[in-house]
Amino acid sequence: MRQQDAFFIKGVEYLRPLNLKAIAEATGMHESTVSRVTSNKYLASPRGLFELKYFFTASIASNSGSEAHSAESVRFRIRQMIEREPAGEILSDDAIVEKLKVANIDIARRTVAKYRESMRIPSSVERRRLKAVH
Repeated sequence: MRQQDAFFIKGVEYLRPLNLKAIAEATGMHESTVSRVTSNKYLASPRGLFELKYFFTASIASNSGSEAHSAESVRFRIRQMIEREPAGEILSDDAIVEKLKVANIDIARRTVAKYRESMRIPSSVERRRLKAVH
């Protein structure tokens, strides 16, 4: 929990990249032991109920060489951008990549598409069609 203190204070966009190896080294345990210990275990917090595995997230590089971003926080940013897009200004995956670059997040268009699809968010073409109907 010490590794993810910013998440508990500020929210999902502050979730840090974390892997089993880092916790294994910090605790003197083997990675497989850390994996077993965190499997099917949950943490109740003021932010909600989370499986411990939720806190182990891949790393996305930053443009400036500063601290990396967690994949989960990047997915959160992508969802926020899409939820806030006006009907007349639907963001393409390329446009999302550019906006993330401004925020110092170095990510490929294909990765944005993969994250968007995993969150069940339609493509820009489909969203444009849906928003034109409403």
